[in-house]
Amino acid sequence: MTDLKLIRTDVVGSLLRPPELKEARLALDEGRIEAGAFRTIEDAAVAAAVRLQESAGLDVISDGEMRRLNFQDSFGAAVEGYDANRSTLKVYERRVEGSAPLQRWDIAQMHDAGTAVSHRRPAKARLTLARNVPLEEYQFVSKLATRPVKVSLIGADRIAQRFDYQASTAVYRDLDDFVDDVVAIERAIVESLVKAGCRYIHIDAPGFTAYVDEPSLAQMRARGEDPQRNFERSLKAEAAVVAGLGVATGIHLCRGNQRSMWHREGAYDAIAERLFNALPHDRFLLEYDSPRAGSFAPLRFVPKGKVVVLGLVSTKVPELESVDALKRRIDEAAKVLPLEQLAISPQCGFASDVVGNLLSADEQKRKLERVAETARQVWG
Repeated sequence: MTDLKLIRTDVVGSLLRPPELKEARLALDEGRIEAGAFRTIEDAAVAAAVRLQESAGLDVISDGEMRRLNFQDSFGAAVEGYDANRSTLKVYERRVEGSAPLQRWDIAQMHDAGTAVSHRRPAKARLTLARNVPLEEYQFVSKLATRPVKVSLIGADRIAQRFDYQASTAVYRDLDDFVDDVVAIERAIVESLVKAGCRYIHIDAPGFTAYVDEPSLAQMRARGEDPQRNFERSLKAEAAVVAGLGVATGIHLCRGNQRSMWHREGAYDAIAERLFNALPHDRFLLEYDSPRAGSFAPLRFVPKGKVVVLGLVSTKVPELESVDALKRRIDEAAKVLPLEQLAISPQCGFASDVVGNLLSADEQKRKLERVAETARQVWG
């Protein structure tokens, strides 16, 4: 059985949604098709995502997040208690109206009252797990796949950052009280996944780069928060979600991924030592496709036995990276961390929400194939 802690290729999770799935989702939102008919189209999209990833030669695959409007729905759509609206396709299309690729995207552009976690929302009651979305996804895709399937969940850090605790004091006494509930719910989800046979739990944690991004730090301070206290709380929470699961776990850090845009900048240096040593994950999936990520120097803090998955293949641009260029970047990283502790993946998902990044399905396919091809040449 493949040791998923040590595989050389990886994926972050989301894939471009096919046009027929988007059209069906809009029809569902508008009441023009029934839920059963929509589910059939969803199922077909998941099956196509499995075929794509397996044919590309990847070591582990996802369901492409075809059933999610946004990658954060793993939690936001699974719980009750938020004062939030229902997700629709048009909400996410409005979020990126008038935007341009490869620019910084400002969360202030989100004008809708919004959905839980993808927008900063308060609680009207203590959160409870109402529908185990990740488990439902895994139970379907695992029956189709011939390769191991990973399941991605949004991390506790991002959930905390997107909680309006100031407007929730009638429900939660403080942010610590809220995070305790988040950890309990997420732990129940991941334990259910392990019980169902999932051997790789993946945590999406885009919020950690807020601790190296000056505008994000300023926003925390403006709310009266101590960024270092937030960072330490999140490290403890993230560790509690996956500690001792007995399967492979990974955490993905990036700087945002919205219609080929980004949210943050800043190198890993300021948080690397604490992050790599406080979190029990086997794999750290790090965005390294642009100068915003900084150098590979922070990898010197990675403990022995841990694997860093270098996100070198960009999901934001259609241009295909060359194998030689990717190998040079891996060689550069191997000067800091031994080659046996390295792997390769796309830098992020191809469609963190239903809108997707600005590249074609064929360009996405060639990039996934390039990840596998590069890994074969480097690691055999």
